[in-house]
Amino acid sequence: MFNRFRFGALLIACLAVPFTGCNVNSGLDSIQVTPATNSIAIGSTVQLTATGTYGNASHQTTGSVAGITWSSANTGVAAVGPCTPGVANCPTGNLAAGEVLAVANGTTTITATAQGFKGSTTSTVSVTVTGGTGTGPVSSTGLVSVTIIPSSISVGNLQDTGNFIAIGTYTTAPVVRDVTNSAVWLSSFPNSFPVNSNTGGNAGATAGIVTAYASGPGATIIAEIVDPVTQSIQYATATFACPYVAPCPCTLAEGCNPAVTLCPNGPVAGSCYPDSQASALLSTVTVYNEGLNNTNWEVTAPSATGTQNVIHCGPGWTGAGGSVCVSTYPIGTPFVLTAPAGAGAFGGWSSNCTPVVSPTNLTPTTITANGPNYCELNPTTSSETVGAIFN
Repeated sequence: MFNRFRFGALLIACLAVPFTGCNVNSGLDSIQVTPATNSIAIGSTVQLTATGTYGNASHQTTGSVAGITWSSANTGVAAVGPCTPGVANCPTGNLAAGEVLAVANGTTTITATAQGFKGSTTSTVSVTVTGGTGTGPVSSTGLVSVTIIPSSISVGNLQDTGNFIAIGTYTTAPVVRDVTNSAVWLSSFPNSFPVNSNTGGNAGATAGIVTAYASGPGATIIAEIVDPVTQSIQYATATFACPYVAPCPCTLAEGCNPAVTLCPNGPVAGSCYPDSQASALLSTVTVYNEGLNNTNWEVTAPSATGTQNVIHCGPGWTGAGGSVCVSTYPIGTPFVLTAPAGAGAFGGWSSNCTPVVSPTNLTPTTITANGPNYCELNPTTSSETVGAIFN
């Protein structure tokens, strides 16, 4: 009789408290996220998994967990899904729940939070992001190639300068980017034709400028970019020259020994001779499109004196013009270039041309994909290059 009574009391207790024992699953007790530590490369992803522990101490079970909230302590280092492009802290691409995208070097903590039987329960893991190759499937932001524009510059006076621009092509948007200021620039003859690099990391600096301190057939100019995923180096080359041509007449100071006084074919201006150090008064400005759209892009620019459309580039223009446009402007006199609306997705100007609100409002601004877009160029070298990216 006593045993029967004890069994009935136990049965009643089990029915009254179904979630605290009696061989019944008692709800979520804890969660565990794996892998516990992760080291991945910038641009790579890794999928984290959360496993829940259910039941009482005597009859625990494990399984998947519903309703998890994922968070990153430092979204500037790594973002965690679920998220979609355009949402805050989701830098690029779609991320599944628990999928981590490495954004920048550093270490962050990823936390998974779920509602357990005794309240909120969490589990954390560490994610370290480096520039090298990491684990997990790669969501590549890798660099495909580098191009220097123009491919060559030739100046006519000692101490003349020319401005090269480096354009990188990547596997993810923005596919085409101006990488002039992030490139390492090298010259095969640095004493005669040195080239500027943006060693200070200043976004407003203008790298890629070469100066002629000697005459000659020129130097090979190299732009190197480190691939953000593989850490391999991509590079491109161009040439810079200051060809020596003796003037006529030609004095001893100008490099002629003996001096030349008779010029059978008439006076010759000469180039890059010892007395040709005078700064140029005009800058040769060249405009290129380095984007993916080569069918209907268009760039216009007036002259420094207000004459319209001295530069008119691109197949979106039905009049005179071309895929590359060249014109001269006084050094030190700013002017505005225009990329009108309707020429495809605009990807940006090169860093030496500052985006502004309009030709009459020179307040710095940001570009828009649909346009119109404007930029102000202040020619400071004898050979200026402007890249316009249409994608």
